[in-house]
Amino acid sequence: MGVAGCGRMGKPMLAALRSAGFDAHGFDVRNIEGVETKADAFAQNLAILVTVVRDELETDQVLFTDQNFTAQATDLETIIISSTLSPTYVKSLRDRVPTHIAMIDAPMSGAQIRAENATLSFMLGGDVNTLDRLQPLFNAMGRDFHRMGDYSSAMTAKVLNNLLAASSTAMTRLVLDWADANDVDEAKLLDLIHTSSGQNWLASGFNEIEFARDGYEPDNTIGILVKDIAAALDIAPEGASTALPELIQLTIRGLNPRP
Repeated sequence: MGVAGCGRMGKPMLAALRSAGFDAHGFDVRNIEGVETKADAFAQNLAILVTVVRDELETDQVLFTDQNFTAQATDLETIIISSTLSPTYVKSLRDRVPTHIAMIDAPMSGAQIRAENATLSFMLGGDVNTLDRLQPLFNAMGRDFHRMGDYSSAMTAKVLNNLLAASSTAMTRLVLDWADANDVDEAKLLDLIHTSSGQNWLASGFNEIEFARDGYEPDNTIGILVKDIAAALDIAPEGASTALPELIQLTIRGLNPRP
């Protein structure tokens, strides 16, 4: 089996699989220690492919164009989509991937800290029998598993979850900036929030989550949150107001680094 996209999340996921005894290989276009950079070598004997690349463009490259593993990996049986992508795009992949290859969407949550601790939360979508067969892989990388339904349902759940995460990120950062301006100690306020009505994931893990203090950059995790909000907006019901998600996206895009 192989993990394509061995960055902030993919590399510790690969390490977790190897630690659990799986014969797992990594692929990335960048030079990363212990990871293959040649697509033809990675494709040999590849039966299960986990994609953890950044976006739809890179997913297309992995599956159909630059690496073209759907054709180049002749033993490929299963593709697991663990990137956070537009659910509409993920659903469209089923018609583009050869029918003999099973498709599972398995986006994860928990940031790098939980990937490194092999305690990720996975949302899972796809055929039940296929998920049962793959469960040992997810057990190696995660702790919490939520089967959401048919293929693409997990991605829908993930982008909605990330929309909530983005809203709490935007407000937590605003609250901390206002606290600074009013001479309220950050650590004391975070302790208060953790045990009070304002509790949220970012505030409770502020000193562990690697991007908690980052400003917006197109290629960092704050930038990914902007992308994830766009993925959620892609499934907005017809006639629904998108004003609040769009405002959250604008706010996240405007974040500056926090000391």
